[in-house]
Amino acid sequence: MDAFIGKWDLKESKNFDAYMEKLGVNAIMRTMGNNTKPSLKFTMNGDTIKFITESLLKTTEITFKLGEEFDETTADGRKSKSVITLEDGKLVHVQKWMGKETSLVREVNGNDLTLTLTMDDVVSTRHYVKGQ
Repeated sequence: MDAFIGKWDLKESKNFDAYMEKLGVNAIMRTMGNNTKPSLKFTMNGDTIKFITESLLKTTEITFKLGEEFDETTADGRKSKSVITLEDGKLVHVQKWMGKETSLVREVNGNDLTLTLTMDDVVSTRHYVKGQ
């Protein structure tokens, strides 16, 4: 988990619009989502992890323990049951709502973090670099 701690800034995004559309995000919110460059911040206190996504438009925050289900309100307003696990050095975040499911897999390689978002047959990747 230590590799994730700190701040990460979005550098590049691929296929994010298609992923948001698959989630059911409307066109106006997709346009805003595509034009923001969020930063991620991970902190840890004991076995409790806090994860903040911050942009000019919106800030979301979740607090969780690995492997324990929690209620999450996503940046696009979905209310999901979520669980985050650490598997082979990757943070695997699964969100379930209204019979649907998506996964967000975060992997650190040095000063780079790759986020792979998958829903059904749609895959998006977002690349972040370690911030100050």
